[in-house]
Amino acid sequence: MRILVVEDEIKAADYLRKGLSESGFQVEVANDGLDARHLIEEGEEFDLVVLDIMLPHLNGWQLLKILRQRSDTPVLFLTARDSVEDRVRGLEAGGDDYLVKPFSYAEFLARVRSLLRRGSVTREIDHFTVADLELDLKSRSVTRGGKDIMLSPREFSLLHLLLTHEGQVMARTDIATQLWDMNFDSDTKVVDVAVRRLRHKMDEGYAQRLIHNVRGIGYVLRVDEDA
Repeated sequence: MRILVVEDEIKAADYLRKGLSESGFQVEVANDGLDARHLIEEGEEFDLVVLDIMLPHLNGWQLLKILRQRSDTPVLFLTARDSVEDRVRGLEAGGDDYLVKPFSYAEFLARVRSLLRRGSVTREIDHFTVADLELDLKSRSVTRGGKDIMLSPREFSLLHLLLTHEGQVMARTDIATQLWDMNFDSDTKVVDVAVRRLRHKMDEGYAQRLIHNVRGIGYVLRVDEDA
C-alpha cells in the first residue's frame, strides 16, 4: 500500500519513511505544501496521507481541501498543534484521525493500519504489498523478493484473505467459513494443512517470516518485528 507523508521537518520525515517502509508500505514524502499539491493534482494514487498542518507555502488545511475535491483517501493529521479547536477543525474538515506530536510510533502505526483497514472496506484493492511480498489480483500473481511464487487457487485465496486482514489474528473457523463456505467448528485441521502448505512456499528460505501461528486461535500475517 502507498502512503504519502507530508512533513517539512526532514528528520521527522526520514523517521516516518524508514518506519513505514520497514512495516511493508511504499512511502512517498513531500517536504512542503506545493510538492504535496503537485502529487495530488497529478493524480498520484495513495491509500493514506499522513499530513502535518504547519507547512511551507500551503498548510495542511489547504491541502486537505484540495485532496477532498478529488478523493476520499484517508487522512491522518500528525501535528504539534494540540488544541481541542484544532482537533475538531481537522476532523470536521474531512480528516479521518488526528495525532499530536510528540507521539508513540507504535500508536502511530496502529492508527495507520486502522485507517487502511477502514478504507479498504469502501474501495476494492487489487494490489497488496507487505515487506518484500506482493500479490496482484488482476494478474493473479504473487512474488516475494522479486521471485515468482506459484500457488494453487486455494492457496492464493488464503493468502489474499490474510493480506486483507494484515495484522489481525484470524480464527481458524473464520478462515474455514470464508474460504470453503462451510462451518468447520468441529474440525479445523483442514485450515492448518492449508496454512502449512502456504507457509512452506511463502516463508521457507526467507529470513523474515510473514505468516504466524497464534496458539489456540488461528493465524496472522504481519511483518515479524523481531526478525
